[in-house]
Amino acid sequence: MPFTPDRFFTRVTQIDIERDIVSCGVKCVLIDLDNTLLPRDTHQVPDDIRAWLKALSAAGVRVCILTNNWHHGAHEWAQRLGLPIVSHAIKPLPFAYALALRKMGARCRETLCIGDQLITDVWGGHFMHMPVYMVEPLVSVDLKHTLLLRHVEALFMKNMHPEK
Repeated sequence: MPFTPDRFFTRVTQIDIERDIVSCGVKCVLIDLDNTLLPRDTHQVPDDIRAWLKALSAAGVRVCILTNNWHHGAHEWAQRLGLPIVSHAIKPLPFAYALALRKMGARCRETLCIGDQLITDVWGGHFMHMPVYMVEPLVSVDLKHTLLLRHVEALFMKNMHPEK
């Protein structure tokens, strides 16, 4: 299992839908919510990310939010974005990934995981044998336990830089 992402971007909107997703045979994306789509400081999904999600859907790619978040707000955001959600995921454990795949009617080989954390999003996706793209967190504001994990993450990511 690779310990680093397959690709690393500054933001989800940097991922080219046609080149980096559709042409790779991806039919479904499992995407993290907090600090990937939704900044922890403002709790508002930026307009460019909303437009990117719409374009992804228009390209025929199904999207499901996969989050460790257990608060009701996560479900409210999923509803606002018109996306299915699997919460309480306990990533990197595989159970919620399998649930999201069943929910979306998708197979591992045609599913891409996108998230901002190495230990949860990347390792979980790789554990399921899926390709994984990592993005930098939208903001540095985060939960205390996540900030602790970011120190471990830095050890594995020290030689990786986001694509230009």
